[in-house]
Amino acid sequence: MLARIAHELYWLGRNLARAEFTARAVEAVFQAELQGTSETTPGVSFDSGGLLAMFGDVYEDPGNVHGGHALGQLTLDPQRPGSMLASIERAREGARTVRDVISAEMWEAINTTALGLRGGGQGWAGFHSTAPAGPSLASQYVKERTALIWGVANRSMLRDEAKCFLDAGGLIEIADMVLRMLRVALPAGDSAPGDGHALILLQAVGGFHAYLRAVTTPPNAHPVARFLLFERAYPDSVAACVDSLHEVFTTADAGPRNSKPVLRVSRLAADLDFQRRALPDGAELTGICEQTQHELSRIDQDVTERYFAGAAALAGAGTRV
Repeated sequence: MLARIAHELYWLGRNLARAEFTARAVEAVFQAELQGTSETTPGVSFDSGGLLAMFGDVYEDPGNVHGGHALGQLTLDPQRPGSMLASIERAREGARTVRDVISAEMWEAINTTALGLRGGGQGWAGFHSTAPAGPSLASQYVKERTALIWGVANRSMLRDEAKCFLDAGGLIEIADMVLRMLRVALPAGDSAPGDGHALILLQAVGGFHAYLRAVTTPPNAHPVARFLLFERAYPDSVAACVDSLHEVFTTADAGPRNSKPVLRVSRLAADLDFQRRALPDGAELTGICEQTQHELSRIDQDVTERYFAGAAALAGAGTRV
């Protein structure tokens, strides 16, 4: 496969996953602030200000962050590279350049999503639709549409190198987003935070019901963090994403035994498994989140060097914001 095509598919997956997880986080925080539950637990901070911090935004007056304005920035602000709208637009542009590789159904789903978010799409009955009004409706729309896009990709694309690079981008982005959420929501030094923001965090990653089925411990900060880091049965946990990354890179790489990305991912998977077994309940996890995120960044760099040689100059359009 051409490096340029692999690069576009990789960043298509990253942009779709970024849009989806931004939508989930915005919707969870919006509902919590609407119900007045976002400040019930001082031990965990996952609110509008926390979302902005997660994406690297710094306000001159952090105590004066307006929730509606912050959520609006993260959803429909076309000038903000990390907004849902910007991520979907980048995904559409990337999909347009690889239309001969992805399925026609997937292209139609991505194109329709972008047009609908702008307000130029078609409704179910073929009528002209307007853009979703406000952060809540926009996030619900993007969450549903990205789930549709991934479902179409899984059912209509060959399980070949193209699908591997698409999945790899999505998996790295999912793991990175979960780690960003954990680092913001679980600051170091909190000894016994309650469950208010931990519940918001679970809802922000779509893992609320999975947690209730898999874990008997009440959803406090530490068991939730362990679940999102180490629970391999939950597909969006960091450990599960790393395992899946190893699988797709092994499939796509002609020489996996000598592949730096494959070896680094394998080592990270082993480290996470060791930490899961060795760390006692209640152990501080912020440092592990930071180290794991740093290792994912190195994996991303290794991927660029091994698979995208000659296409690295194009990476500016997909730079992490």
